[in-house]
Amino acid sequence: MSFDERVEKLFAEYERQRSGLTDLQERMGKVRGSATSPRREVTVTVGQNGVLTEIGFPTGAYRRMTPTELQATIMQTFAEAKEQVMEQAAEVIGPLLPDGMDVARMVRGEAGPDMYLPPEGPRLTSGVRRLLGLSPEQP
Repeated sequence: MSFDERVEKLFAEYERQRSGLTDLQERMGKVRGSATSPRREVTVTVGQNGVLTEIGFPTGAYRRMTPTELQATIMQTFAEAKEQVMEQAAEVIGPLLPDGMDVARMVRGEAGPDMYLPPEGPRLTSGVRRLLGLSPEQP
């Protein structure tokens, strides 16, 4: 394969990846979750990254609640809607990640660096190890 053909192939791959990222961004932007409390006091809608986008009161039932009860109901309903968003985000991102990665932990921000790095560390040639000071200099 000539140099020009390799450059064209690399450029085509770049364009493919860029298009894929644009598609991913659009799909993630559409992620939404909505939950309604069991007695229909409140409905909560959550957008991408668990951001609260809407609170509604479909009935007047909330008027019979104490402020503490209403707060607890809103927070529980918010948690349910946010869980829907996290599940949808995992479905969108999951196919793009390597096998074995815990997508659910990643989208919730619970994944540490160990999740992304191999346990044995990177495989480096002896020359690179010497340059990085990871092995003794050889004469």
